[in-house]
Amino acid sequence: MKKYTYQAKTFEEAKTLAMTELMEQENNLYIKEIEKTNKLFSKKSVIEVIKKEDVVEHIKELVKGIITDMGLTVNMEVKKRDESLNITIYSDNNAVLIGKNAKTLDALNTIVRQSINKEIGENYKFILDIGEYKQKREWNLERMAKQIAREVAKTRVEVKLDPMNSYERRIIHNTLTNNKKVYTESTGEEPNRFVVIRPKEVTE
Repeated sequence: MKKYTYQAKTFEEAKTLAMTELMEQENNLYIKEIEKTNKLFSKKSVIEVIKKEDVVEHIKELVKGIITDMGLTVNMEVKKRDESLNITIYSDNNAVLIGKNAKTLDALNTIVRQSINKEIGENYKFILDIGEYKQKREWNLERMAKQIAREVAKTRVEVKLDPMNSYERRIIHNTLTNNKKVYTESTGEEPNRFVVIRPKEVTE
């Protein structure tokens, strides 16, 4: 990943210098101060700058390299949504990349996230998907959550769902967060943490 280094007396001056030379707005850059001197006759700020567009290219190259090393061919579709990046991978064997219970996909996400966060020094928002697996899984989880919520509201009996990862549990919670008849709670220890859908107390 291409990194640029700039130096000036203050952080703001170094940042302005970077924006001018790179011809980029601040919101298109990751800027990190890597050295600072604030003595009476010696003031210095050294910053490291990365273009956000270079981060996207780095992710694509990283993912492509990992999958190619697995002996698979890969194509990628990249879409930007607000401050998040959606990358959908299409290969000649999506099932292998997804893995049992999506464990391979989760591992791929973890590797990429750790690599990017280390490079830019902050959390980078992105969604890595294989053949729209996550999107379809999200739809199925939302539908299941609503169906079980109706049953719980009707029977007044709580339902414990199967163990899920944090991403899937969050989908269940978000789907039912405004439901007036049920509420959700996560319980248990990783990797067997699960969601419980419980009926709300009936008020007169």
